[in-house]
Amino acid sequence: MVLYIIGLGLGDEKDVTIKGFEAIKKSSKVYLEAYTSLLGGSTSIEALEKFYEKKIIIADREMVESGCEEMLKESTENDVSFLVVGDPFGATTHTDLVIRAKELSIPVKVIHNASIMNAIGCCGLQLYSYGQTISMVFFTETSKPDSWYDRVKINRTNGMHTLCLLDIKVKEQSIENMCRGRLIYEPPRFMTVNQCIEQLLEIEELRGEKVYDQDTLCIGLSRVGQDDQQIVSGTMKELLDVDFGAPLHSFIICGEMHFIEREYFETFRVKKN
Repeated sequence: MVLYIIGLGLGDEKDVTIKGFEAIKKSSKVYLEAYTSLLGGSTSIEALEKFYEKKIIIADREMVESGCEEMLKESTENDVSFLVVGDPFGATTHTDLVIRAKELSIPVKVIHNASIMNAIGCCGLQLYSYGQTISMVFFTETSKPDSWYDRVKINRTNGMHTLCLLDIKVKEQSIENMCRGRLIYEPPRFMTVNQCIEQLLEIEELRGEKVYDQDTLCIGLSRVGQDDQQIVSGTMKELLDVDFGAPLHSFIICGEMHFIEREYFETFRVKKN
């Protein structure tokens, strides 16, 4: 029996590969990881179930990170599919799942697909010119993590681009509800390009190391891989007022650009009134 970990790509239910589709069809149970990313557009669980002709079981953060014991146990007796938006190894959580399965001698087959890590090439910047990728989480009144700043500094020093993956809050509890043991969850939140820029500039002002500023060239992207994907380039200041629409959003701080990269950059340049 096999545990299939299947990438769904970035678009909709039809982005799954033929190999992935075949694995889903022969699985006794199908789980969908639903907290590290979001499938495109108006794609719903019902749309997935209709296309795959399978009942979809939602696997939230609590289930996956607490061990997935039930899913792993089922995999010892039947074929089971675990669906991941993007590529299976786009999040470290899924690497941990593979390790746990191997410890239980459960055969694992990974079926890859497009992820933001390679689809980001749609903006015209060359993939091998990127430095370290950073994650930007929502700031709170009491927490403003800035460990990413040093990685941006290294990238900028080396002339490399920086891909910023923006925070997703799904099935999150407030501190009060968590402390009281109440299973009440906050509404989903998805960080926008605009919020990312605001936080970047806030930390630059606090750190003051002149790694970037409001005139630094950058690119904002939304709904990459979908029919209505949006790409806008310009300075941080210029992109602050751009409406990037529905999630998911991504952001790039540009490093040194090859003349072809710069030419491509200009095709997406924000229109000034």
